[in-house]
Amino acid sequence: MLSGLTKIVFLALGWLSLILGVIGIFLPLLPTTPLILLAAFFFSKSSTRVHSWLLRQKTLGPLIYSWEQNGVIPLRVKVLASAMIILLFSYSLIFAAIKVSLWVKGFILLIGISVMIFIWTRPSEAAQNPKTADQDKLI
Repeated sequence: MLSGLTKIVFLALGWLSLILGVIGIFLPLLPTTPLILLAAFFFSKSSTRVHSWLLRQKTLGPLIYSWEQNGVIPLRVKVLASAMIILLFSYSLIFAAIKVSLWVKGFILLIGISVMIFIWTRPSEAAQNPKTADQDKLI
């Protein structure tokens, strides 16, 4: 069990993550999905009421539920995230000031590649339980 102070801190971090995630919808420099998932994590530890509210949201709820239950990132989200990463990171690498060292550009490239590897190594759909699959064939 978390102490009262820890719950308040987690709740505040959840709201901060959620607000930044929503801002990230309109500002491409902030990663929306990871911030929303982080908010869901903090809410799950601090307030079941707020966590349930977040899961009931029409656009964010299914994404959060899929991640929490099965670690799933839907294929369309993977494709969109990859396209945005390539677009934004390429822009940064190509148009960054000439004075920026190659080490900085290499670090940016390493971050982009690492995020892409993480995204594409997650399942695109939940693994089906073999017993459920057999039952589905019978119906």
